[in-house]
Formats: sequence, structure tokens, C-alpha cells
Amino acid sequence: MKRAALHNLGCKVNAYEGEAMRQLLEEAGYEIVPFREKADVYIVNTCSVTNIADRKSRQMLHRARKQNPEAVVVAAGCYVQSAAEELKKDLSVDVLVGNNKKKDLAVILDEYFQKQQPGRQAEEHWFPMDGSKEYENLHIHKTADHTRAFIKVQDGCNQFCSYCIIPYTRGRVRSRAQRDVEQEAQALAAAGCQEIVLTGIHLSSYGVDFPEKSGEQLSKLIKRLHQIPEISRIRLGSLEPGIITENFVSILRELPKVCPHFHLSLQSGCDETLKRMNRHYTTGEYEQKCDMLRRSFENPAVTTDVIVGFPGETQEEFEKTKAFLERIHFYEMHVFKYSVRSGTRAAKMPDQIPESVKTLRSEELLSLERSMSAQYRKSFLGKEQQVLLEEEIRIKEKLYLIGHTREYIRAAVLAEGQRPNTMVTIIPEEMLTEEILF
Repeated sequence: MKRAALHNLGCKVNAYEGEAMRQLLEEAGYEIVPFREKADVYIVNTCSVTNIADRKSRQMLHRARKQNPEAVVVAAGCYVQSAAEELKKDLSVDVLVGNNKKKDLAVILDEYFQKQQPGRQAEEHWFPMDGSKEYENLHIHKTADHTRAFIKVQDGCNQFCSYCIIPYTRGRVRSRAQRDVEQEAQALAAAGCQEIVLTGIHLSSYGVDFPEKSGEQLSKLIKRLHQIPEISRIRLGSLEPGIITENFVSILRELPKVCPHFHLSLQSGCDETLKRMNRHYTTGEYEQKCDMLRRSFENPAVTTDVIVGFPGETQEEFEKTKAFLERIHFYEMHVFKYSVRSGTRAAKMPDQIPESVKTLRSEELLSLERSMSAQYRKSFLGKEQQVLLEEEIRIKEKLYLIGHTREYIRAAVLAEGQRPNTMVTIIPEEMLTEEILF
């Protein structure tokens, strides 16, 4: 039995695809081992969102080669799409598998092993994503913890933000058939999974490539999944502000399994910066969307992404962003320092910001994030909450089960008499901080 090891870099979609490839290899008879162990095959599911991600992808490929010089090393994913010519010359890599060929991984490896004398020139199994219109059907049928599962429903992006390489590495929007998504959700539910998280490269674009071209395809999919009896919760991945309409929100409000947890991508709280980023909304429009959610759901969790130090971001623009973030008052913010990505328009923009300035601005926003997050979590103390228990953890010499509320707030319940993957109702009495946990 051949041994295979996989390593994932990057986003939730990559994690889903990595798990799907792992299950494909298991079904093909491979023994899956940790990446640090000696294996016959190493698969690195690469990321290319930044130049740093490219470097990390190369490092993992080289590490695989050092661990077993005789192994077959496979580079898969976005870095293959953005740097295939470079990878073909890399002696650490034997096989290139693009984003549109991951479903064929087991067959590709079988054909490779059947050759008598495989050459050191990397075999290619990829093609440019520009014209790809077909959704690549990868599936998972189980998860490691049997509690929460991510389901990829869409790939590609048509937005072309000035800092982003993804439309070139993932191609244009391709959506997964609703029946196919439903079947996977049913299989995961049958395996014991109670919560599903819908994810994609640009989830808000789900269905725009369908023949009917209706703007309500995502809500139709959610309603369909809502009918699966064993599914208790439906959580949504990152959304664009444009999808938040009165109609969309009213549909979600009538579906009790939908969690009131909304990640609305922002990137900047300054209109001038948003224009340079080629984001298709204003801060005023974004604020209206947040107000709409808060009118429709009781104290929903609203989270976001923010980039600091984008080219041309003056101190005044940064202060506008910070003031806007304070006004919206997010539960959580993912703060990123702008990282140059070659091949994007932003990489060629003048007035690149020094790293030291980016670091100071990032630290300011992270401090603000910690304060806003604590205030939001405090608002739930003393109020009845539903928690899906997930895993055991020891806190102050006592055994607890950790889980999350519908708003994705982490909670701990004494393990005595409880078991993972069950739903319990609690009244939280104190904040669960990192200091308590660790």
C-alpha cells in the first residue's frame, strides 16, 4: 500500500479541496500519513494569493523532496496556475495539477507510477483558467470531527479587484448544481454532521452563470438545504455587500437554521481607497447593508476583512477607515497588511506604503478589533444561548467541551454528562478568554 501525505495552504476552499483529494486517495487504496512522515507521494495544495504565499508553497514542495528524495512530489492548485513555467523547471516537483484537475489526482498518479522511467521534467495536468466554464466536481462525504462541514458550492471570480490574482488562478465564476450540493449535504448529515458552512471563491456570485441568470440562486440553494432534517445549522461564508438586499435578508430571516453570522467583505472604510481597490460599493452603501442585517436579526454577528497600507493610503485615509470600523462595530475583523502580488494592477501603483507604517496601522486596528469583539461577546452574558459542542479541552484542571453559538461565539461547557456533536442550551456567566483557555 502506497503512503500519501497532503499539506494545504490558503483559504477555506483550498482546505475543502484538500480534504476531497485526501478522500479520493483513500478510496484509491492509499494510506494517508502526516506530512512530516516519510511517504511515497507528497501533495502540496498551494496558494498564490500573495508573493509570500508563493514562497511558502515553494518551501513546502522543497521540504517534501528533502523528506524523501525518491517520492513523487505533486504541486496542486493556485500556484500551479500562476507559475507553471517556473515550477516545470523546479527539480523538487514531479507533477503539476491545476485547479481544474484535482478531481483526477488518483488517476494522474496511477498513470505516473505505471511508467518505467519517469523523467525529472514535471508532468503537466493543468490549463489556463480564462475560458473554463465547467465546475470541477469534487466531493467530500465525511469530516474528521463529524460536527461542522464546509461545502464548496462555487469557484472563480469576475470582480478583478486591483490587488487580487484569484480571477487568473481560479478563472471565471462557475457554480455547482443545487442537486449536487444537496446530495453532499445529505451524505454529510447521514455521517453525523449537524452544521454546514457554504463556501466559495466568491460565494455571492453563486448561480450567476446558470442559464436562468436569476440573482436569487444562493437563497434558493439555502432554502433547499434547509429542508434536510438532520442539518441543524446553515452558516454562510464570506459575502459581498451587494448580495444583501431586503429580499435576500427577508428570505434568510424566515429560515431558522440560518445562523445570524454574516461575514461582509469590506477591505477599506475609505471611499477613495475602495476606488483604487476596484471594490464595487461605497462605505455608505456598506453601512446600509449592516443596518439592514441588524434590523432583521437580533444582535447578529457581523465580521469583516480589512487591508491596511494599500498603495496610496494616506494617514487621513487610514483614519477614515478606523473611524468607519468603530462606527459599524464589528464582532471580529481579519486585518491584513497589504502584500504586493505581482501580476496585479496594485503591484504597479505608485506610493507603495513602507512596511513599518503598515505594521503600526495593523496594530492599531487589531487593538480596536479586540476591544469591539470583547464588547460584542459581553452582550451575551446572562442570556440563554444554544451551543453545538465540538471537542474536549482542559481548563483549570477541569474537563470541558468547547463549542460555538449560532453567532460563532466560542463557549465552554463542563464535560460531565455531555458529549461532542450535541446541541445544548446554556446561560453564559463569564467571558471565555485566551488567558482562560491557555
